Amino acid sequence: MDDGIARRADRIAEAVRRGEPAALGRALSLVEGGGALGNALSARFRDSAGSARLVGVTGPPGSGKSTLVDALIGEWRSRDKRVAVLAVDPVSPRTGGAVLGDRTRMGERSLDDDVFIRSVSARGHLGGLCAAARGMVTAMEAAGWDLIVLETVGAGQSETEVAEIADCTLVVSAPGLGDELQAIKAGILEIGNILVVNKCDRPGAGETARDLSAMLKLRQGEAAQVPVVQVSATTGEGIGALAAEIDIRLAAMRRGPPDTVPARPSPDFGGYVCAGLPDTEDPALAALFRRAASDPELAQRLLELAGSQKKPSGR
Repeated sequence: MDDGIARRADRIAEAVRRGEPAALGRALSLVEGGGALGNALSARFRDSAGSARLVGVTGPPGSGKSTLVDALIGEWRSRDKRVAVLAVDPVSPRTGGAVLGDRTRMGERSLDDDVFIRSVSARGHLGGLCAAARGMVTAMEAAGWDLIVLETVGAGQSETEVAEIADCTLVVSAPGLGDELQAIKAGILEIGNILVVNKCDRPGAGETARDLSAMLKLRQGEAAQVPVVQVSATTGEGIGALAAEIDIRLAAMRRGPPDTVPARPSPDFGGYVCAGLPDTEDPALAALFRRAASDPELAQRLLELAGSQKKPSGR
């Protein structure tokens, strides 16, 4: 490697690790573009791979993925979590350009120093992401972002690549999209760790959720245990419940050594925790509380989120 390229790569990598946003933006452009300098940077960031928790968001066009990501960012920021987003936009087959509108829809969040949003063109790459997605995520990890969201193009049932990168994958659907279930069931439905019905304040949301649940019953074993969560990204309904579900999956699917995953609580722990939970008028939260009574892992997470120090006596 040319000494000049090596020195430039070292300087940029050091600035990225110091958390300088401008340096991260420059590094992402170089990694995306490839070339000698981009490849040199990727090599310097490689030891950071796996240090962040990755949440993938995919689904058909019109399901409200960007609005949902924006709502989740708000929920996570209310818990003082720092969030980075890599949003992939489709490319025009005629001009080769991309609108990169995901950043526009989340524009207000970009004013927050603890939120980093990068939109990138798919450049014709199939699978829902861009060819350099893995390297760009690793650069974000090197910059110290410990929660990273990957939003896919939104082009249909072939968007399965995100599941190979993400720790937890959300498959988003919404009522009123026509044959939306046909669009997702043959491909991306199988990769979802959580199935999200967005726009639950619209007619038909309950039917969509029931259809998804019916599909899950055809599966075997753990594949049938995927939760279906109804939310409204515009009103905020169900976002807290969805964030709790994501936390549970991230804890269970953490990419580190097995001893980093929290020990599973005892089977009767859920009922103990739920007995002390407050009443709620949010139907999504109420449903989550009911599930927690028989799901000790979920109950443990709710207890952590509430900041409670209570422990079951004699457990």
